[in-house]
Amino acid sequence: MRTLIISDIHANLVALETVLEHAGEVDAVWCLGDVVGYGPNPNECIELLKEQPNMVSIMGNHDAAAIDELELNTFNPEARRSIEWMREILKAESYEFLGSRPRQLVMEGVTLVHGSPRQPIYEYLLDTRAATENFEYFTTDFCFIGHTHLPVLFYMEPGDYLAGLTIPPIQQKTRLKPRAIINPGSVGQPRDRDPRAAYALFDTTEQTWHYKRVEYEITTTQERMQKAGLPERHILRLEGGW
Repeated sequence: MRTLIISDIHANLVALETVLEHAGEVDAVWCLGDVVGYGPNPNECIELLKEQPNMVSIMGNHDAAAIDELELNTFNPEARRSIEWMREILKAESYEFLGSRPRQLVMEGVTLVHGSPRQPIYEYLLDTRAATENFEYFTTDFCFIGHTHLPVLFYMEPGDYLAGLTIPPIQQKTRLKPRAIINPGSVGQPRDRDPRAAYALFDTTEQTWHYKRVEYEITTTQERMQKAGLPERHILRLEGGW
């Protein structure tokens, strides 16, 4: 099954539309959370995501904050401002969608979480030590995560005492070996100094990971954010990928 893996859309409709077109026909779409937050089009992103084939989506921290399931004081002032704006414009059906998202799923033998298997909503997996500790918290061969906005693959083979780390090459297929924790990067707000939208294609039969990047019209999203009065820092960071 050819499955599109996306995460951290962050209400960036232009980026999401571009990724869906670039990926082509897929059998399923798995979203690893944070459909909303930061960006200017939360309702439209939810509506478009719901139209995708065999779509599943889990809850991210911004999704939880949007429906008041996460304290605003856990976010910096600019992020709080974006969340407060978002809460004002979310439609009832968008609120219902976000509220019904599970915090963890297992699909085709893969564990799906936003942050980490240990703390599905909150934890950032940024180093090999934290990743090593998290391998104890899932039993499947693979775990797909988001949250950091950084594409990375952590792996542990039998006998290893510390996880390894690699960044899958862009536009190349990588055959996955058990066990691994993998992040496809962010669709709507990359933070690896590459402003292009990030995503991956996962073949559930061959167990291959095809990591991809695609350019999108960043200025369109920035103009929409300006019109909505969203924080200038969030607008500027899109063009630098930070």
